[in-house]
Amino acid sequence: MTWKVLISAPHLVPVLERFRPTFAAEGIECVVLTAPQRLSEADLLPWVGDIDGAICGDDAYTATVIAAAPKLKVISKWGIGVDSIDLDAAARGGIVVRNTPSALADPVADTVLAYVLCFARQVAALDRAMKQGRWERLPARSLRESTLGVIGVGSIGRAVVTRAAAFGMRVIGHDVVAVDPGFAAQTGLTISTLDELLAASDFVSLNCTLTPETYHLIGARALGLMRSHAVLINTARGKLVDEPALIEALRRTQIGGAALDVFEVEPLPADSPLRGMDQVLLGPHAANASPAAFERIHAQAVANLLDELKRWTRA
Repeated sequence: MTWKVLISAPHLVPVLERFRPTFAAEGIECVVLTAPQRLSEADLLPWVGDIDGAICGDDAYTATVIAAAPKLKVISKWGIGVDSIDLDAAARGGIVVRNTPSALADPVADTVLAYVLCFARQVAALDRAMKQGRWERLPARSLRESTLGVIGVGSIGRAVVTRAAAFGMRVIGHDVVAVDPGFAAQTGLTISTLDELLAASDFVSLNCTLTPETYHLIGARALGLMRSHAVLINTARGKLVDEPALIEALRRTQIGGAALDVFEVEPLPADSPLRGMDQVLLGPHAANASPAAFERIHAQAVANLLDELKRWTRA
């Protein structure tokens, strides 16, 4: 049997030739689309009419796209977040959605701790002052003096907690899913409500998934609960944060700073006020960058696709 598969995951496309023998052996015809970030509904619609499977990044597999793909059997997501896929529409159509849930934990958790250290030790501010000709000793803090709040204690959140605990930080966690008591005991993690976490933390790291319930989880009210010196770190999904509310809180020095690798609109617009704020560190959705992790995700995304197509072959 021959399968037609649309491949658009931006990190997989450049190395796709390595996987073509595997696809050929399984009777898979590859259709390749490239985009610097993600494909829109309009981008996808001309291509999905006769595909059996897809390996995608954060492409917009909306209900409209899924309805236009009557043969589609599996969407293999390169990465963790599946918020760009209409899961209800996929379920109604009998389409299996698979992702790669744990492969990115290490690089993302490393990035979170890098941001924590940068703010705690004033690395960026000291560098900026020196380059502007100023010899200033700015107030800094040890991580052992600091509390980190981790919102979302899944695979990435647990990796963040483990690293923070190794630095001697007090760590507070919040999750709608019960956290393993053994992990909490091993790392010294304290589980709390969201409001308690926001009020007690010097750093707040977002490591939860984007759902209708977590959309704009951090808005004006949540920011109002944070300490005036606290730093918000978001390496998860941009829409977890109400960006205008965050910008206003930063302008009013309601919180101390932010480290943002993801945004409500990506790429971040050139006129975003965030670009001109010294108390903000910005990244281009690159917290997951890691050659070894990418290799694991390539292999897992391909394997997820093949697993589901083989189920149809056996059926």
